[in-house]
Amino acid sequence: MSGPSITISPSAAKRIVELVGADENAELFRVSVDGGGCSGFQYRFELIESAAPDDLLIERDGATVAVDPTSIPFMVGSEIDFVDELIGAQFKISNPNATASCGCGTSFSI
Repeated sequence: MSGPSITISPSAAKRIVELVGADENAELFRVSVDGGGCSGFQYRFELIESAAPDDLLIERDGATVAVDPTSIPFMVGSEIDFVDELIGAQFKISNPNATASCGCGTSFSI
C-alpha cells in the first residue's frame, strides 16, 4: 500500500481491547467499507474470530484491527478513533479521502 497508513487512536485501541476481551469468540476487530448509507459508503465494525489471509492487520497497544483489501483504498490515511460524548459512545473514522459525511458519522462519500 502506498501513501499514509491507517492508524488507531489510543482511545480506540483501549476500547477494542475491552470489546475483544469481553467476547470469548473474538480475537480481532474488523473495520470495512460497504456500499450504502446516506452518503454512498458506510463503515462496518465487527468482532471476528480470525483474519483472512489478505487482510491488512493494524496493531496498537494490544489491539488488532483487520481491514479487507477492498476497503483499504477507501481508508488510506484514516484514523480509527473511539469517542465518548454526551450523545453516545462510538467508533469514528477520520478519513481524509471523504468529501462528505452524514451526521451519523458512519456514512461518507468520496
